[in-house]
Amino acid sequence: MANEIKPFDISTTFVVIDAEGSAIPVPVGDNFYEELDRSFGNFKDKRLVSHHRFSQDWDSWEMHPAGEEFVCLLSGQVDFVLEQDGAETIAALTTAGAYVIVPQGVWHTARVHQPSSVLFITPGEGTQHRAI
Repeated sequence: MANEIKPFDISTTFVVIDAEGSAIPVPVGDNFYEELDRSFGNFKDKRLVSHHRFSQDWDSWEMHPAGEEFVCLLSGQVDFVLEQDGAETIAALTTAGAYVIVPQGVWHTARVHQPSSVLFITPGEGTQHRAI
């Protein structure tokens, strides 16, 4: 009889991918991001695969100086707003599977048009946030 591999749920267990390509499941808890930084050395040379659900616009901007971020809509409808060259650029994600690659160092936020489910692959090192 073959061994069975127990699957994870991306809503409750994110994945850290390190520089060697290893995938490390990480359970999501109350202080997840603080613990993530401590456990993974401020996230140098690592990426986080995560899943989030949104029912309202983000209340801040974020920026990833260590690389590009992959953002894929699984359901719903959301605009990703990128601040480039002093102007806002809209990436309208309207169908499941639509994605945008947020360039390294570009501030971005999200405007949610209907409850949405989004998959992210994020270079976490040095991530910054600012108020809208």
